[in-house]
Amino acid sequence: MEAKTHGITKEVTIHSHSLGEEVEVLLYFPSTYSPLYKYTVLIAQDGRDYFNLGRIAKTTEELLTEREIDNTIIVGIPYIDVKDRYEKYHPNGSKHNKYQRFLAEELVPYLDSELPTYQIGMGRALIGDSLAGTASLLTALSYPNTFGKVILQSPYVNDHVKKEVEQFSQPHLLSIYHVVGSKETAVETTNGKVKDFLAPNRELNALMKNMSFTYFYDEFDGDHTWTHWQPDLHRALKMSLKL
Repeated sequence: MEAKTHGITKEVTIHSHSLGEEVEVLLYFPSTYSPLYKYTVLIAQDGRDYFNLGRIAKTTEELLTEREIDNTIIVGIPYIDVKDRYEKYHPNGSKHNKYQRFLAEELVPYLDSELPTYQIGMGRALIGDSLAGTASLLTALSYPNTFGKVILQSPYVNDHVKKEVEQFSQPHLLSIYHVVGSKETAVETTNGKVKDFLAPNRELNALMKNMSFTYFYDEFDGDHTWTHWQPDLHRALKMSLKL
């Protein structure tokens, strides 16, 4: 069957007390949406990028048509600019902990009050690429009862991230999908520095596979770009949001 692609995207603004600002949120309701059913919520950091570059709505529609995933509403959270992205997503960012609180303590209650969600951890997934993946992982580690699934596409990994994983005491609560490119050895970051993403991600993989996470890891043949993250989304969503 050919997938329908005429779901509805709504833009809403949520006032965040944690961040002290208005946060733009994109809500994608699939073409099959009905308030009579319960829905998994997929929350995307780098939200506009996942819609425009990742074509996540199209992939979701295809998988729903094929009955490969559960009913899903996509929630995209765009960043304002590069500085805003760093401050909210990077572990050293000035708004990082406040952003985590926004996701868990403000966004989730809003979604649960406005949408027919499952209202359990395994009914909520976080997804992100690069630094957005880092923010998704660290938020799930901080709130494992709120977010039960994480999709990591080439996350930024440093000693802080590895330490948080090592010290996490409830890995049985999380299901993690983790990919990185085999050519991600010299990635130019937004601050102009060149970093090796592959080696730290392999170290993170070694940590995680020795813990009781539900865990999938793979290395794709490619670099740190949407050229590779976009086609990977089909498998990522199928494995993480399966019926």
